[in-house]
Amino acid sequence: MTEPSRIRAQAQGAGAVVRILMNHEMESGQRKDAGGRLVPAWHIAEVTVSHNGRAVLTAEWGPSVAKNPFLQFNLKSAKTGDRISVAWKDNRGNTRTDEAAVT
Repeated sequence: MTEPSRIRAQAQGAGAVVRILMNHEMESGQRKDAGGRLVPAWHIAEVTVSHNGRAVLTAEWGPSVAKNPFLQFNLKSAKTGDRISVAWKDNRGNTRTDEAAVT
């Protein structure tokens, strides 16, 4: 399977800046291998970010997202010690969930 997502959530003022680096190959399905055969599509299709168990961001992605996608956003009302989790599912049915605390 893939390596864990790296999550950094830093409290700033009345909220937090959340940065997530997801490890995934993200094949578009349009690239050819050395033998001239198409490499099958393999990409993250659904992403959900939660704050203390409540979904705060959902996204549907496709094959145009780059390898090892990076996501950054500001989260209001987050404070030190709160839990941020990211869950994703790819087009092959693989899933991954990772979690970190706001620092």
